[in-house]
Amino acid sequence: MQIDWNKTPLVPAIAQEADSGEVLMLAYMNEEAYRLTLETGYAHYFSRSKQRIWKKGESSGHTQKVRDLLIDCDADTILLKVEQKGVACHTGRPSCFFTSVTQDKVITEKAVDTDAIYGVVDTLYHTILERKSSGGEKSWTRKLLENKALLLSKIREEADELATAIDEESDEQVIYEAADLLYHSLVGLGYREISPDRVKQELARRFGMSGIEEKESRKK
Repeated sequence: MQIDWNKTPLVPAIAQEADSGEVLMLAYMNEEAYRLTLETGYAHYFSRSKQRIWKKGESSGHTQKVRDLLIDCDADTILLKVEQKGVACHTGRPSCFFTSVTQDKVITEKAVDTDAIYGVVDTLYHTILERKSSGGEKSWTRKLLENKALLLSKIREEADELATAIDEESDEQVIYEAADLLYHSLVGLGYREISPDRVKQELARRFGMSGIEEKESRKK
């Protein structure tokens, strides 16, 4: 049985700890990610938010060595039995499934320091997404995500304050205002569910390209 990639170009892939049977995460594979997984013996996925292939653990080192790969009866879902190195979840928890609806409980304990692994920007972005999907208490982030007009006005306000600080104020104030603008920009990305990784990809595309060339490329 083979996956019909023309019919289903993106299929869900469930990662399960081979020894314990614990379900670790759900991601997606396209044909290239599937091929790389089989060729290398390590789980590769297609990120819908980053819009690219990624090897599990490429940033954190928390890789998934594949012991077995199974396809369901409809050939449209993949089950990976893996040896998980480190943790599976970007939050630092062993599994992505840490919220119990029936018991109204969230496992808060983290096994690793995500800031040290992914960096503050990526960790903050994922925290913003958690605020977006959470039904918990109100926060400034939730308020911004639920009020687009307020969010847009804050981004404009913080951009203006940063420009003023660069022109007239101390280095410390420039840093403070830059942090404010970065935070509100990340909330804006979270509102649109655009991963910061895609911004990094765009910056990488421009690297080594002159400003004039970059502007010309936008017109094509």
